[in-house]
Amino acid sequence: MPTQPQETRPPAGSRIAQRLAGAHFKDAWCIYTAQTGEPALAYFLAAVARTPRWIEWCMQARNRVGQLVGLKDLGTLSQIDRQRPASAYQPGDRVGVFTVLENSDDEALIGDSDKHLNVVLSVHRAPVAGRQDQVAITITTVVHVRNLLGHLYMLPVAPMHRRIAPAVLAALGRAQPAAA
Repeated sequence: MPTQPQETRPPAGSRIAQRLAGAHFKDAWCIYTAQTGEPALAYFLAAVARTPRWIEWCMQARNRVGQLVGLKDLGTLSQIDRQRPASAYQPGDRVGVFTVLENSDDEALIGDSDKHLNVVLSVHRAPVAGRQDQVAITITTVVHVRNLLGHLYMLPVAPMHRRIAPAVLAALGRAQPAAA
């Protein structure tokens, strides 16, 4: 059982699986962590509340450089309301740099879309067979590129994402989920 993030496949039967076709970029990372009964989004909130500082610096640099070529300022990943329970997030609400698309107990879909890219991230929670005290949390990212600027944007972002996603997920080993 991985106690550190491991690259994996999107969970079978997950709603993000419907978005994989034609994706320019996709990856999935999984970690096993304490089962607290909280919804999937609570695990994401717990992880981003402890986002490593270097990731915040990367987001700030992305925002500064991006504005020079017409990309919107997304803010930073950890810009969340730490007092707001995960179950209170509804479609259309902002959570960090993302907008909530769906929010159920077992899977939350969050994302961002503009004229260059469509990004959807799934936070999926599943029981671990034979371990009632643990859950598998899988974060899957799917990116559909819409134009040349989107392709250029993904050149540096794709390799950075492969470092950022597991670093954020690793925070679950250091955090408890936010209250539902």
